[in-house]
Amino acid sequence: MLNEEIIIAGFGGQGVLSMGQTLGYAAMVEGKNVSWMPSYGPEMRGGTANCITIVSDSTISSPIVSRFDTGILLNQPSMEKFESRIKPGGIIVYESTNILHASERKDIGIYAIPAADAANKLNNVKVANMILLGAFLEKKPIISLDGVMEALKKVLPERYHNLLPINRQALEAGAELMRQAS
Repeated sequence: MLNEEIIIAGFGGQGVLSMGQTLGYAAMVEGKNVSWMPSYGPEMRGGTANCITIVSDSTISSPIVSRFDTGILLNQPSMEKFESRIKPGGIIVYESTNILHASERKDIGIYAIPAADAANKLNNVKVANMILLGAFLEKKPIISLDGVMEALKKVLPERYHNLLPINRQALEAGAELMRQAS
C-alpha cells in the first residue's frame, strides 16, 4: 500500500513549493489521495521554504508529520534541518551543486543529483526542480512522468504550455541522473 510522506525544502525561488504542488496534482490525476502543506518565511524569494506532500492510496489522516519517507533537499540549511527527520529505510535526494556536506547516515539511501548543472545544460535554470522530481520518481515511482505532464497541462496557464517540452526533458534528465547515481 502506498503512503509516501515527503519533505521538499530549499530557498524560496528554487521551485520548492511548485515541485510539491506538481507532485500532488500529478498524484490526483492518477487517482491517489494527496495532502500538500507549504511553509515559507516572510521573505519568500531567498528565504527558506518547504512543503510536505503526502501521496497515498488511502485516506490521509493528517497533513502534519514530523518524520518523512523521503527528503528532497535543495540547500545546505535544509539538509541540516531535515536529514535527521528521514525515517530509517527512507531516502534523501539532494541538489549536489548547492549542498557541500551531505548526510552521513547509513540507514537511508542518499542520492546526489547535480540538478543545477543539468538545468544549465538544458539552458533553463528554472527546471532544476523538475530534474530533482524526475530523479525522485525514478527511485520511487509513486506516480508516472506522464502523470506529471498531465498535471502540468492542467495547472499551467495556456500561455506557458510552450514550456511543457522543457519540463519533460528535465524530468527525463533527472531520471537518467538517478540511474547514474544508484
